[in-house]
Amino acid sequence: MGWQQRNVLDGVDLAVWPGELVSILGASGAGKSTLLRIAAGLIEPVAGEVHVDGARLTGTRPDVALAFQDPCLLPWLSVERNVAFGLGFRRQPKLTRSVREARVDAALRAVGLTHAAHFAPRALSGGMAQRAALARALAREPRTLLLDEPFGALDEVTRAEMQRLLVQVVRDTQAATLLVTHDIDEALLVSDRVVVLGRGGIALNLAIEVPRPRERQVQALGALRVRLVTALHESMARTLAPTP
Repeated sequence: MGWQQRNVLDGVDLAVWPGELVSILGASGAGKSTLLRIAAGLIEPVAGEVHVDGARLTGTRPDVALAFQDPCLLPWLSVERNVAFGLGFRRQPKLTRSVREARVDAALRAVGLTHAAHFAPRALSGGMAQRAALARALAREPRTLLLDEPFGALDEVTRAEMQRLLVQVVRDTQAATLLVTHDIDEALLVSDRVVVLGRGGIALNLAIEVPRPRERQVQALGALRVRLVTALHESMARTLAPTP
């Protein structure tokens, strides 16, 4: 008996602008992580196209960075060497040693880890490890930043710190940013827009026009949360329903 093929991301049409942070919500199986991997050039879509700066994406690009929930730090390298890891890969532009060091220093400074440059990964807390992973992405000076539930394993306080850091990083770098998250409150706090994926494409594309900082904007965020929860429940029902 063969496997039945199931298409995801049918009908998805999404643009993300420089300096914009868009969060992606959706039921399990809606294609959130697949969308990031397609945007990163790691997976070729069966149909449709991805365009970066007007050019069709045909593979990985040096100015597109992808980070995961697991920081994936190499235990035998120091923090600064982990941040530098990948800058010399084939698809990366060739950099002089001084430029590479300047990029690493700037990335560590951006995430507040200059003091930990020579630490081993085992000496880092969970939050520091995620900061190091974010710095590794920033060292590539990405124009597109893709994040797959990067704060899911962190405690509440550390998670809040990383959320504030992410907002600042996007503001400073002006990277077009896609954040996959399962946390509605996280999406509301950090995003310029929240997109809910479901069967048949985008179930909701919601602009979050609430002034920052948003932690105390309880009433405004509460109303938006109701809209997101409703869209999620409806999209989950459609996603889990049997295909006719």
